[in-house]
Amino acid sequence: MLLDTCALIWIAQGGGELTAETQKAVDDADCVYVSSISAFEIAHKYKKGGIELPCDPERWFYQVIEKHNILEIQIDGRIAIASTKLYDHHNDPCDRFIIATAILNRFQVVTHDRTFKKYGLALLR
Repeated sequence: MLLDTCALIWIAQGGGELTAETQKAVDDADCVYVSSISAFEIAHKYKKGGIELPCDPERWFYQVIEKHNILEIQIDGRIAIASTKLYDHHNDPCDRFIIATAILNRFQVVTHDRTFKKYGLALLR
């Protein structure tokens, strides 16, 4: 399963807006992944004042994924190119990288963004 950026933040906050069922699915999953684009998105929001963190974004990101045993997936050329081939249901470039990552790896996505479903992805909310 792949976390979108908001899902990563909610997990760091102890569940946030995730349903109890989704939180359990994440806790019980053999492998949980996050795209490296989420690190960019968090750092960018932090810089713009859109998110408060207890420490700098780099430290926060790596502490959270380590604490919750989340594996980071790097954006490679395959993912970058696939993100440009997606239908224009979603215009957010960060989400397009997450969607492409999920499609190429056949991941279920933890997100509240229903637009992801338009790409044929299985979602957990």
